[in-house]
Amino acid sequence: MKINEKNLYVFAKTPPYDMEGFLNKRGEVNRAFQRRYFVLKGNLLFYFESRVDKEPLGLIIVEGCTIELSNEMDHYCFEIAFNGNRTYILAAENQESMEAWMKALTCAGYEYKRIVVAELQRQLHEIDESKNKMLGHSVDGAQNKMEGTKPKPPPRRTNPFNRPAPPVPDMPFSNGHFGSSNARSQQEQIILHKA
Repeated sequence: MKINEKNLYVFAKTPPYDMEGFLNKRGEVNRAFQRRYFVLKGNLLFYFESRVDKEPLGLIIVEGCTIELSNEMDHYCFEIAFNGNRTYILAAENQESMEAWMKALTCAGYEYKRIVVAELQRQLHEIDESKNKMLGHSVDGAQNKMEGTKPKPPPRRTNPFNRPAPPVPDMPFSNGHFGSSNARSQQEQIILHKA
């Protein structure tokens, strides 16, 4: 990604901000504290001479650093310390502001966000595991069952029309008529009696 100064200035002044406000910053050459307006966006900490300035005086990329309390005794001071390189000393107006800035800066780095995402994924996995245990099976067990065996087809239903024919009743047949010989002789007598 190509970044030029104009785009960076527009980005720095475009809300939303993760945090913004005045802090005192100790200079690198002039060791006195200067009041500066700071804007935190993601892991980029911009600082301006005043709130209305269009261009930042500087930019601190909050990666590979530690946020610590400073040894300064007369201010609410904290440091953004880069291993063996520059250390930025900042001072807030009160304890509450100092703690809020330290927390925001600690949470701004990529490494912190990576750890948070990993923890959220772990918690989500635990929730899924407990939900599956409540349903009576575990994710790992279901996975192993799926990998170890082929899926079984559903059981075949029997076709009701494929049943064997019922047994023929044990009744004598006479002259093509179905029934008993006694019933047949009764019919013949009725017919003869009418004639």
